[in-house]
Amino acid sequence: MNHLQSLEAYSLFILREAYAKLGRLGLLWSIGKDSTVLLWLAKKAFFGHCPFPFIHVDTSYKIPQMIVYRDKVAKELGLEMIVHQNVKALAAGMGPDKGRLICCQALKTEALSEMTAKHGFEGLIVGVRRDEEGSRSKERVFSERTKDDVWDYVHQPPELWGQFKTDFPKGHHIRVHPLLQWSEIDIWRYIDQERIPVIDLYFAKNGQRYRSLGCAPCTGLIDSQATTVPDIIRELENTKVSERAGRAQDQEDAYAMQKLRRDGYM
Repeated sequence: MNHLQSLEAYSLFILREAYAKLGRLGLLWSIGKDSTVLLWLAKKAFFGHCPFPFIHVDTSYKIPQMIVYRDKVAKELGLEMIVHQNVKALAAGMGPDKGRLICCQALKTEALSEMTAKHGFEGLIVGVRRDEEGSRSKERVFSERTKDDVWDYVHQPPELWGQFKTDFPKGHHIRVHPLLQWSEIDIWRYIDQERIPVIDLYFAKNGQRYRSLGCAPCTGLIDSQATTVPDIIRELENTKVSERAGRAQDQEDAYAMQKLRRDGYM
């Protein structure tokens, strides 16, 4: 197998292992490139039919085109979708003006915790990658969260030779990370190989595009002339700028993501 085939095979194994060993599962779909590849892999893993729902934690501040794209793809593919918001926080006026980390905690972390409890999920499949951001590099493929959604990143079981710990205390839930070994350029090369449709926000218009997608007030454009997937791949082969350089919450605190993810952020 070549590199992409090896990554794909490992991800399919992880998805099937999660389905076989864990209880009620859901897949977090953020509409971005990583979770869209994860959607594609999930359909491959289960021969075109996903036996679990897709979940979108909607902060109400997403780039509007993302919501249009979400609804269009969900309808076309017949996905079972769960869309959840922290309605109480939004009603109280929560937003980026309160502080980006405070906003993320309320509208993403707390919303995800609410949704997990409401629907009784024992496992959440998430499209994070180790190369994307420092705290994600500490993750395991099967990563335990306590009853309070806390991630103990200091004390984690080893995962050697494809052996995963899938037996956890009742009330805890597991984050499953099938893309942990992938890199950003692997994702785009796989999108190119498989001809996976992605939202057009990734492609340059008037010399700018999005490299990473999130909430509109916190996600910046980059200068780019990349209008196709091969263009993006060539651009990534020659850049030294980090993928999340345009994400405002990462700039607010050097350990922002680790703090958020410790408390349950995806």
